[in-house]
Amino acid sequence: MTRLMVAGGGGGDAVAAAVIDSVLYGADGTDRTGSEPAVILTYSWDRLIVDPFPGPRGAAHFAGLRRLTPSVYAVPAEAVPAPPGGSTLPRLARELPYTFALIDPHHGVEGMIRQLEELVEQLAPDSIDLLDVGGDVLARGDEPTLQSPLGDALSLAACAQVNAGIRLLVAGPGLDGEIPPAVLRERLGPVVHTLGAEEVSPVRAVMEWHPSEATAMLVAAARGERGLCEIRDAGLAVPLTDASPAVHEADLDAAFGRNRLAQAIVTTTSLDEAERYSRELFGYSEIDYERDKAARLGGEGGAAPLDRDEALRRLASFEDEARARGVTHTTFRRLTEALGVPGDHRTALRSLLIGAHPERYAAPLWHL
Repeated sequence: MTRLMVAGGGGGDAVAAAVIDSVLYGADGTDRTGSEPAVILTYSWDRLIVDPFPGPRGAAHFAGLRRLTPSVYAVPAEAVPAPPGGSTLPRLARELPYTFALIDPHHGVEGMIRQLEELVEQLAPDSIDLLDVGGDVLARGDEPTLQSPLGDALSLAACAQVNAGIRLLVAGPGLDGEIPPAVLRERLGPVVHTLGAEEVSPVRAVMEWHPSEATAMLVAAARGERGLCEIRDAGLAVPLTDASPAVHEADLDAAFGRNRLAQAIVTTTSLDEAERYSRELFGYSEIDYERDKAARLGGEGGAAPLDRDEALRRLASFEDEARARGVTHTTFRRLTEALGVPGDHRTALRSLLIGAHPERYAAPLWHL
């Protein structure tokens, strides 16, 4: 049995895809017939604290990739992003027993369709799942809370055009903070599984270093954490409820028919062209936001060493204010932003806080 998982939003969706493949198709990433774990097709599109270049990486941005088809490359553990770029995929390949294949959007949706069709022909998979953590793949595109529609719209548009049976899965509805769970509810199909603590334990070590917030909350919710989690630089408040660790099926054709951006970009042949459609439809492209933020960060120069006493002082002040807002949890990415700590000190800040208050570490979140 061969399987293909498409991590539609990039980032932590690849980690979630590994968990869900294991849960739905067999223990430890191998199904009951002893087949290999799924191939996970994913973007290399990381936070600026990992990759200082805005937007997704393509095959040309790596050395040491392994060719799977004429247009698709696997990212093995020994792959190296072209400096000074970065990617979480080589480390994921080192720590998880999966083949991570690179979905490259630089030739637009037409290029992504070609990559999917080549993989389907090469692998002849028994199942294909398109996975999104959070559910913004179900957006129309004009929702006022939506911040990053492009990656999901590219994946959705490509999958909707491939002549193969592709199942759309949404894990952790609302956990990306973009579409409220109440709005998503009518767009979701049945629950196919609700994740539990033991099922996410294989990725606990990964979540110690991976910067994804939505997947971190999915893992925390599966471990039983409940409350209100504050995320991102904007301080979005995301509820952790009994519905948070659920994995839903959704209608792929209906999602494509609803998503204005996915429909507009279906014949694009470059990422620049897809961005232009996003700007024309909604007035922005999330890569423009990344470009602006990268320019601001680039002007800050080298980061001074972490001031431990000052960080703890700022933490106490932040926590008092956050508790007054009803917040019970936060992510370490949010803490670096809120405490004014440079992103490259995220690991040091995490170690400092866990060392000072180990009882507050609600892995992989911080409990206020």
